[in-house]
Amino acid sequence: MTLATIARAGLLAAVVAATGCEGRPSQAPALPRGQSAAAQEATTMSGPVTKTDDQWRRELTPEQYRVMRQKGTERPFTGKYWATTTPGVYRCAACGQVLFDSKTKFDAGCGWPSFSRPAATGAVAEAPDNSLGIERTEVVCSRCGAHLGHVFDDGPQPTGLRYCVNSTSLSLQEKAADTATSPAAARPK
Repeated sequence: MTLATIARAGLLAAVVAATGCEGRPSQAPALPRGQSAAAQEATTMSGPVTKTDDQWRRELTPEQYRVMRQKGTERPFTGKYWATTTPGVYRCAACGQVLFDSKTKFDAGCGWPSFSRPAATGAVAEAPDNSLGIERTEVVCSRCGAHLGHVFDDGPQPTGLRYCVNSTSLSLQEKAADTATSPAAARPK
């Protein structure tokens, strides 16, 4: 390992620690919490997405490729969705699988979008990550394996979990306005 590599790793670890996104270590099951392989497959989209590295490079932006395929991290407070409160669902930017619902999004103060739970059981998978010399739990899309971020056990109740996700790994599908219950629709004509 070169001195530059060690310095970069130390800088990233310092940023993670300073923003509070190192969290407390979580236990990292191979599948989502309490999820069997059969149940995981039944709750995901139409099967796994397998592509070559060249295909991913062509389909993703350079930043998406760096984060989603090379397990990078976008800088805190810079991502498109870290402060978004728009209603809708967050899909995987690589394969389109629904990952999180805006109803479970909250401001953790760490500079990345944070959610208290996935949109559905089996939408994400977890794996141990010791890459920065600290124990963390990586979160990936269960359909295409794209790196999303990490999950920590310091989130709000009732789950106590905080899914800290890179904006570039997500695509927000906004909820359509419900005209039948909007204030304008409720006014007498």
